[in-house]
Parts: sequence; C-alpha cells; structure tokens
Amino acid sequence: MATIPISHKLKFSACGRWTKTTQTYSPMLSLSNHSAFITGSTQGIGLSIAKSLSKAGASICLHGLEDRRVAEEAIATIAEIAQTAPNFISADLSANVSECVDHVFNRAIAANPRIDLLVNNAGTFIDRPFLEMDFETFDKTMKLNVYAYFFLTQKFARYWVDQGIPGRVLMIGSINGRLAEPDHAAYDTSKGAVEMIVKTLCVSLAPYKIRVNGLAPGLFETPLTSSALQDSNLKQWMELHTPNQTIPGPEVCGEAAVFLLSDEAWHVNGQMLLVDGGMSIWQQPDPPESLPRLES
Repeated sequence: MATIPISHKLKFSACGRWTKTTQTYSPMLSLSNHSAFITGSTQGIGLSIAKSLSKAGASICLHGLEDRRVAEEAIATIAEIAQTAPNFISADLSANVSECVDHVFNRAIAANPRIDLLVNNAGTFIDRPFLEMDFETFDKTMKLNVYAYFFLTQKFARYWVDQGIPGRVLMIGSINGRLAEPDHAAYDTSKGAVEMIVKTLCVSLAPYKIRVNGLAPGLFETPLTSSALQDSNLKQWMELHTPNQTIPGPEVCGEAAVFLLSDEAWHVNGQMLLVDGGMSIWQQPDPPESLPRLES
C-alpha cells in the first residue's frame, strides 16, 4: 500500500518543545464506496475534512457561499486528490433555514443519491458582548450553527431510513461548547447546543443504524484565526495554554473525521471528540517567568 507523506507530525525536541517533523504512514482506514456531503467545505476545517475523506476514498460533494475564486480553488484541490471533479453546491444556510435546507438537500441527493456521510461544518462567529447582544446577531448565529445542523441532519436521516442506508453524521462543534470565553455568548451557546444535538440524535437514530458523532476543535491556524495569531504575544500565550504547546493547521481535524466516519468506529456513537492538544483538560498552566507577578 502506498505511503502518504504527513508533514505536520510532532516530536518532542531536546529543548523541551514539540516540533514538526516529516513522517509517512500507511493508511489503515478506508472510506471507499462511501459518499460525503460537507457543509462549509471550501476553506479551513471543512476543506481539510473534505481532503482527508477524499484521500481515504470517499466521493465528495462540497458546499460553500458564492465566492467563485474560493470555490474553484477547493474544487481543484479535491479534483487533484480524487482525479475527478467533486460536486459543489452554493447556498447560504443562515438565510431562510427551512427553505435553504430543502434546497441544499435536494441538490445534494440529485448530484449523488448514494451520499451516506454528512458533515455539518458550516458555522459563523459574529459575537459581541452579552449586554450589547441584539436579537438579529444571536438569531443568525443559531440559524447557521444550530438550526441548519439539526434540520439538514433530519432531511438526510429521513432519506436514509426510507432507503435503508446506514448513514453517518459528524457535527463540528468547538472547545467553546464546554469552555466559555468573554464576549462569546452567542457562539458558546450555539456550540454547547451542538454537543447536545450529537447526544440526542444518537439516541434517536441508533435504532436505524445511523451513527452521530461530533468533533470539537481547539485553536487552529485557519483563515478565521490567522489575523489574530499574527500577534506573536497572543500566539505564545495560546501555545502556553495547550499542553503540547502547538497550534496546528486544520488538517488534524481531517484525520480525526476519517476515523469517526469509518467502519472501524462502528461502536463509537454519541461522542464529542475534542481535537485540542489537551487544552480543554488543563486547569491552568504555570505562568512563564517573564510574566509579572502580583505583590501580596
């Protein structure tokens, strides 16, 4: 079996930090004969998941907003991996959710009736302080981060039950579904809801042999975080709050997604896998020596 180069594997260096090293591995997980629809998959975590699923053998249907350049780049990326162009659906899932979900589902099934993997990834972060929060901002956050996940999954689940397809769903949550941050009230609320959706839909759909799991990223370098991480002090502070002191790219989510959607994860159901380098389990790191200490 051919080996695939992986450039972001880590090793512990003599200086006491995790460093990147190039390694290869022989893939054991396969998604051949599976077809995936991934929302919000033209960049960032969504595109990384699409790339990993394609490398594992799945047929891909991409989704994104009407940004021709970004969409064309994503389509070209998957086409290079799969040696065939993926399907692409453009739609704003934060608009009229009921109509848009119907539209997206119908187009996805028309493009590939064999879709049996659904990845709900499209999301937004447009928060403001709680005391300044307005209904429109909160509502738009919930529409895209919660309502679209819930009702798009319902559309696919009904189809799978009718067709006797043992489908698999992956919900992309966030470490913010468990750990709150100041001025993230709407976003944190929405991601907490995603984790409960994973649990309740697991219970509802398991009798139909449909699995539902979640993946909660920590902090990654993506188009949404790149501007903030250009601040070297902030980046160092965030690295300090992660036990392996690493802020990776979104590709680590892709590898985890392959496992959760694979046959090998057949007995994994209703779980939220945190891909965060241990950030969510560390109560508080020791402050660096350079940090000023308060006088008692």
